[in-house]
Amino acid sequence: MSTYVYGITASSHPSLPSAVGGVGDPPRQLRMLKQGDLAALVSDAPEGLRPKRRELLAHSNVLAEAGASGCVLPMRFGSVAPDDDTVTGVLAERAEHYKERLAALDGKVEYNIKASHAEEAVLHRVLSENPEIRAITEANRQAGGGTYEERLRLGEMVVAAVKAQEAEDATDVQHTLEPAADAVSVGPESSGWLANVSFLVDRGGVETFLTAVEQLRKGHPHLDLRLNGPLPPYSFVEPGPAEHAGTTLGAESAEE
Repeated sequence: MSTYVYGITASSHPSLPSAVGGVGDPPRQLRMLKQGDLAALVSDAPEGLRPKRRELLAHSNVLAEAGASGCVLPMRFGSVAPDDDTVTGVLAERAEHYKERLAALDGKVEYNIKASHAEEAVLHRVLSENPEIRAITEANRQAGGGTYEERLRLGEMVVAAVKAQEAEDATDVQHTLEPAADAVSVGPESSGWLANVSFLVDRGGVETFLTAVEQLRKGHPHLDLRLNGPLPPYSFVEPGPAEHAGTTLGAESAEE
């Protein structure tokens, strides 16, 4: 049977309580596969696993429970290896890498920020900061709306100004919060967000980071900011055993 991998930790990490179940229906029993100084938190992989809410929450809950007792390198939802031996084999092969990552991420959590524009607010900002757009807007208004060509030109100018504002704001988001974090990981671009950035934050510095987020909100009222965290440091774990073993990865993790 295939092996579902939740995360990697030290072999000295305590086992989870028996009441904590893994993915699947009924929930699969969790196991610790130990190899030298490392261990993988696993269960049997259910057939036909899909990224439904219940399964995503089960994956996330296992990592949260494990993370409460020590550092865990979290795997993405759907990380499956062919069998237990494949997992322990990769732990042995990549031992130094995983031990370095566990040391680097100990005592740290991830916060993800996704930013988008509040449409009316950003249009107001663009108009207030661009005299040419204001002048053309007023001229068109006085002319009863302006000609088709004039309206088209105005629309193109507004779109260009908003895109320039998006680029500026994406830079501001990262640069404003970067000093309060230990590391930064820029996520994939999406049409829904102008910025998708994850920050690695020491647990002792969480309040400082959250204060910086609030200052960012106050200084950029035209931005909608979505803060997600604290999370296991998904974005700061390099390829895990399931990826390295050439196995199939499922949907994105529960924090997405």
